[in-house]
Amino acid sequence: MNDRNQQVIGHLEELRSRAIKTVLAFIGFLIVGLSFMKPIYGWLIRDIDMKLAILGPSDILWVYLMIASVFSVAATIPVAAYQIWRFVSPALNEAERKVTLRFIPALFFLFLFGIGFGYFLLFPIVLNFLTTLSADQFETMFTAEKYFRFMLHLTLPFGLLFEMPLVIVFLTVLGILDPSKLKKSRRIAYFLLIVISVVITPPDFLSDVLVILPLLLLYEISITCSTMAYKKKASPSAESNAGQENVAL
Repeated sequence: MNDRNQQVIGHLEELRSRAIKTVLAFIGFLIVGLSFMKPIYGWLIRDIDMKLAILGPSDILWVYLMIASVFSVAATIPVAAYQIWRFVSPALNEAERKVTLRFIPALFFLFLFGIGFGYFLLFPIVLNFLTTLSADQFETMFTAEKYFRFMLHLTLPFGLLFEMPLVIVFLTVLGILDPSKLKKSRRIAYFLLIVISVVITPPDFLSDVLVILPLLLLYEISITCSTMAYKKKASPSAESNAGQENVAL
């Protein structure tokens, strides 16, 4: 019992140590983001024909923190993934360690790809559509906080949702999921993705459609990736069983 308690305490201490390292990395990247905030801010508003307004002295600080936090989250993803991998790696075999280690850079690039998809494709379409609706009836003026909050609502969720194929492949490699389960759960998954898209997007039909379609496509891509990973995982075992049968003969 004492040995088990010591093991639990040791695991908790290691988990705390790795969590602290991740938090310190996030804070460090946050400071770096704030240091380069003026050029980042200027690049993000390069396509706007007006200056963004602020309603109070603290608004600009809040905007800078929002932007720097997104930069910090993106940069911290590899660090957090590596710390998680180091924590769980003793429970994995050698093959599982190699496979899971390869997922770390993919997590980072998929997050960036999702952010880029939301920012370069979805955000301009939705913004132009909404500003066109009010062009002849209202004088358009954006506050910095509302503008960047609107931007983050259309970009940040995609950075997380674009991780879905990789997460599903990871669970398939570990044997938790398989393509047949994903296909049987397609209706439920579609419903949940539609609910998520409605929640994370502004309350207009165009935004919902532009978000729903990529999410449903991501789920189908996840099924395809899971099928490939499942076949690849099954083929070595099948070859091993065939080899054992030949030896027995």
